[in-house]
Amino acid sequence: MKRYITTIKYLQNILLGIGVLTLMSMPLLVVFIPDFSRTYSTQLYEIAHATVFFVMLIRPLADIMTGVTFVRPLVILRKGFGVVSASIVVSFALAKLIMDPLGYMTGFFTREYWSLTDYALYAHLADVTAILLLITSNNFSKRILGPLWKWIQRLSYVYFYASAFYVFATFGTISVFVYMFIITVVTLTAFLVNTINRLSTKRTL
Repeated sequence: MKRYITTIKYLQNILLGIGVLTLMSMPLLVVFIPDFSRTYSTQLYEIAHATVFFVMLIRPLADIMTGVTFVRPLVILRKGFGVVSASIVVSFALAKLIMDPLGYMTGFFTREYWSLTDYALYAHLADVTAILLLITSNNFSKRILGPLWKWIQRLSYVYFYASAFYVFATFGTISVFVYMFIITVVTLTAFLVNTINRLSTKRTL
Protein backbone atom coordinates (compact mmCIF):
# COMPACT_ATOMS: atom_id res chain seq x y z
CA MET A 1 0.00 0.00 0.00
CA LYS A 2 2.89 2.37 0.75
CA ARG A 3 4.27 1.92 -2.78
CA TYR A 4 0.75 2.38 -4.18
CA ILE A 5 0.33 5.74 -2.40
CA THR A 6 3.83 6.82 -3.49
CA THR A 7 2.90 6.03 -7.10
CA ILE A 8 -0.30 8.05 -6.77
CA LYS A 9 1.61 11.06 -5.43
CA TYR A 10 4.11 10.75 -8.29
CA LEU A 11 1.24 10.67 -10.79
CA GLN A 12 -0.24 13.70 -9.06
CA ASN A 13 2.94 15.69 -9.71
CA ILE A 14 2.90 14.63 -13.36
CA LEU A 15 -0.71 15.78 -13.76
CA LEU A 16 0.05 19.14 -12.13
CA GLY A 17 3.01 19.54 -14.47
CA ILE A 18 0.80 18.79 -17.47
CA GLY A 19 -1.64 21.43 -16.27
CA VAL A 20 1.08 24.08 -15.97
CA LEU A 21 2.53 23.23 -19.39
CA THR A 22 -0.95 23.41 -20.91
CA LEU A 23 -1.51 26.90 -19.50
CA MET A 24 1.91 28.04 -20.73
CA SER A 25 1.65 26.72 -24.28
CA MET A 26 -1.92 26.10 -25.38
CA PRO A 27 -3.19 29.72 -25.42
CA LEU A 28 -0.29 30.66 -27.72
CA LEU A 29 -0.94 27.67 -29.97
CA VAL A 30 -4.60 28.64 -30.29
CA VAL A 31 -3.75 32.28 -31.05
CA PHE A 32 -0.86 31.85 -33.48
CA ILE A 33 -1.73 28.51 -35.09
CA PRO A 34 -5.43 28.66 -36.07
CA ASP A 35 -5.36 25.10 -37.40
CA PHE A 36 -4.47 23.84 -33.92
CA SER A 37 -7.84 24.88 -32.51
CA ARG A 38 -9.79 23.62 -35.51
CA THR A 39 -7.99 20.27 -35.48
CA TYR A 40 -7.70 19.47 -31.79
CA SER A 41 -10.42 21.43 -29.94
CA THR A 42 -12.86 18.50 -29.91
CA GLN A 43 -10.24 16.08 -28.57
CA LEU A 44 -9.08 18.59 -25.97
CA TYR A 45 -12.61 19.15 -24.69
CA GLU A 46 -13.09 15.39 -24.51
CA ILE A 47 -9.96 15.16 -22.34
CA ALA A 48 -11.27 18.00 -20.16
CA HIS A 49 -14.56 16.18 -19.62
CA ALA A 50 -12.95 12.79 -19.03
CA THR A 51 -10.61 14.20 -16.38
CA VAL A 52 -13.32 16.16 -14.56
CA PHE A 53 -15.45 13.01 -14.69
CA PHE A 54 -12.77 11.30 -12.58
CA VAL A 55 -12.71 14.26 -10.20
CA MET A 56 -16.46 14.08 -9.67
CA LEU A 57 -16.56 10.28 -9.47
CA ILE A 58 -13.81 9.28 -7.07
CA ARG A 59 -14.95 11.05 -3.86
CA PRO A 60 -18.52 9.65 -3.76
CA LEU A 61 -17.21 6.29 -4.98
CA ALA A 62 -14.76 6.21 -2.06
CA ASP A 63 -17.65 6.95 0.32
CA ILE A 64 -19.62 4.04 -1.12
CA MET A 65 -16.77 1.52 -1.42
CA THR A 66 -15.39 1.97 2.07
CA GLY A 67 -14.22 -1.62 2.26
CA VAL A 68 -12.07 -1.39 -0.88
CA THR A 69 -8.70 -0.13 0.33
CA PHE A 70 -7.26 0.93 -3.04
CA VAL A 71 -10.12 3.37 -3.83
CA ARG A 72 -9.75 5.94 -1.02
CA PRO A 73 -6.11 6.90 -1.88
CA LEU A 74 -7.26 7.80 -5.40
CA VAL A 75 -8.94 10.86 -3.88
CA ILE A 76 -5.45 12.40 -3.85
CA LEU A 77 -5.56 12.56 -7.65
CA ARG A 78 -8.67 14.77 -7.73
CA LYS A 79 -6.49 17.86 -7.59
CA GLY A 80 -4.23 16.78 -10.45
CA PHE A 81 -7.05 15.71 -12.75
CA GLY A 82 -9.01 18.83 -11.86
CA VAL A 83 -6.07 21.06 -12.79
CA VAL A 84 -5.65 19.29 -16.14
CA SER A 85 -9.34 19.69 -16.94
CA ALA A 86 -9.58 23.34 -15.89
CA SER A 87 -6.30 24.27 -17.58
CA ILE A 88 -7.68 23.19 -20.96
CA VAL A 89 -10.85 25.26 -20.58
CA VAL A 90 -8.97 28.24 -19.15
CA SER A 91 -6.42 28.06 -22.00
CA PHE A 92 -9.18 28.63 -24.55
CA ALA A 93 -10.44 31.55 -22.46
CA LEU A 94 -6.92 33.02 -22.25
CA ALA A 95 -6.60 32.71 -26.03
CA LYS A 96 -9.77 34.79 -26.44
CA LEU A 97 -8.40 37.33 -23.96
CA ILE A 98 -5.12 37.60 -25.88
CA MET A 99 -6.86 38.04 -29.24
CA ASP A 100 -9.45 40.59 -28.08
CA PRO A 101 -8.90 41.66 -24.45
CA LEU A 102 -11.37 44.57 -24.49
CA GLY A 103 -14.09 42.63 -26.26
CA TYR A 104 -13.67 39.61 -24.01
CA MET A 105 -13.78 41.60 -20.77
CA THR A 106 -16.71 43.83 -21.75
CA GLY A 107 -18.63 40.76 -22.90
CA PHE A 108 -19.08 39.72 -19.28
CA PHE A 109 -21.36 42.70 -18.73
CA THR A 110 -23.68 42.14 -21.68
CA ARG A 111 -27.01 40.31 -21.61
CA GLU A 112 -26.07 38.29 -24.68
CA TYR A 113 -23.03 36.80 -22.93
CA TRP A 114 -25.28 35.16 -20.33
CA SER A 115 -28.09 34.34 -22.74
CA LEU A 116 -29.61 30.89 -23.15
CA THR A 117 -29.41 31.36 -26.91
CA ASP A 118 -27.14 28.64 -28.34
CA TYR A 119 -26.60 27.56 -24.70
CA ALA A 120 -24.07 30.39 -24.21
CA LEU A 121 -24.93 30.61 -20.50
CA TYR A 122 -23.66 27.06 -19.87
CA ALA A 123 -20.45 27.60 -21.81
CA HIS A 124 -19.62 30.78 -19.93
CA LEU A 125 -20.55 29.32 -16.56
CA ALA A 126 -18.04 26.57 -17.31
CA ASP A 127 -15.38 29.17 -18.20
CA VAL A 128 -15.89 31.24 -15.05
CA THR A 129 -16.03 28.29 -12.66
CA ALA A 130 -12.98 26.70 -14.32
CA ILE A 131 -11.00 29.89 -13.68
CA LEU A 132 -12.12 30.08 -10.04
CA LEU A 133 -11.36 26.42 -9.42
CA LEU A 134 -7.95 26.63 -11.08
CA ILE A 135 -6.68 29.69 -9.21
CA THR A 136 -7.81 28.27 -5.86
CA SER A 137 -6.40 24.76 -6.37
CA ASN A 138 -3.43 25.32 -4.09
CA ASN A 139 -2.61 25.24 -0.38
CA PHE A 140 -2.04 29.01 -0.24
CA SER A 141 -5.62 29.72 -1.35
CA LYS A 142 -6.88 27.09 1.09
CA ARG A 143 -5.16 28.86 3.99
CA ILE A 144 -6.24 32.36 2.92
CA LEU A 145 -9.87 31.55 2.11
CA GLY A 146 -10.49 29.27 5.09
CA PRO A 147 -14.06 27.87 5.18
CA LEU A 148 -14.87 29.77 1.97
CA TRP A 149 -12.42 27.54 0.10
CA LYS A 150 -14.72 24.50 0.39
CA TRP A 151 -17.65 26.46 -0.99
CA ILE A 152 -15.60 27.59 -3.98
CA GLN A 153 -14.48 24.02 -4.63
CA ARG A 154 -18.12 22.96 -4.72
CA LEU A 155 -18.37 24.99 -7.91
CA SER A 156 -16.90 21.87 -9.49
CA TYR A 157 -20.51 20.65 -9.76
CA VAL A 158 -21.44 23.79 -11.71
CA TYR A 159 -18.36 23.39 -13.88
CA PHE A 160 -19.06 19.73 -14.56
CA TYR A 161 -22.76 19.95 -15.35
CA ALA A 162 -22.62 23.28 -17.22
CA SER A 163 -19.79 22.18 -19.52
CA ALA A 164 -21.20 18.70 -20.03
CA PHE A 165 -24.70 19.97 -20.81
CA TYR A 166 -23.33 22.57 -23.24
CA VAL A 167 -21.29 20.00 -25.17
CA PHE A 168 -24.14 17.48 -25.20
CA ALA A 169 -26.77 20.03 -26.27
CA THR A 170 -24.55 21.69 -28.88
CA PHE A 171 -22.63 18.79 -30.38
CA GLY A 172 -24.70 15.78 -29.30
CA THR A 173 -21.68 14.12 -27.71
CA ILE A 174 -23.13 11.03 -26.03
CA SER A 175 -20.14 10.40 -23.75
CA VAL A 176 -20.76 13.55 -21.68
CA PHE A 177 -24.41 12.55 -21.21
CA VAL A 178 -23.19 9.20 -19.89
CA TYR A 179 -20.80 11.06 -17.58
CA MET A 180 -23.66 13.19 -16.22
CA PHE A 181 -25.86 10.15 -15.64
CA ILE A 182 -23.14 8.18 -13.83
CA ILE A 183 -22.08 11.11 -11.63
CA THR A 184 -25.68 11.88 -10.69
CA VAL A 185 -26.39 8.27 -9.70
CA VAL A 186 -23.12 7.78 -7.79
CA THR A 187 -23.38 11.13 -5.99
CA LEU A 188 -26.96 10.49 -4.87
CA THR A 189 -26.01 6.98 -3.74
CA ALA A 190 -23.08 8.32 -1.71
CA PHE A 191 -25.36 10.94 -0.14
CA LEU A 192 -27.81 8.23 0.93
CA VAL A 193 -25.01 6.01 2.27
CA ASN A 194 -23.49 8.87 4.29
CA THR A 195 -26.91 9.87 5.63
CA ILE A 196 -27.67 6.31 6.74
CA ASN A 197 -24.24 6.01 8.37
CA ARG A 198 -24.74 9.28 10.29
CA LEU A 199 -28.15 8.19 11.52
CA SER A 200 -26.74 4.81 12.59
CA THR A 201 -23.93 6.52 14.49
CA LYS A 202 -26.37 8.77 16.35
CA ARG A 203 -28.49 5.81 17.39
CA THR A 204 -25.49 3.98 18.86
CA LEU A 205 -24.40 6.97 20.93
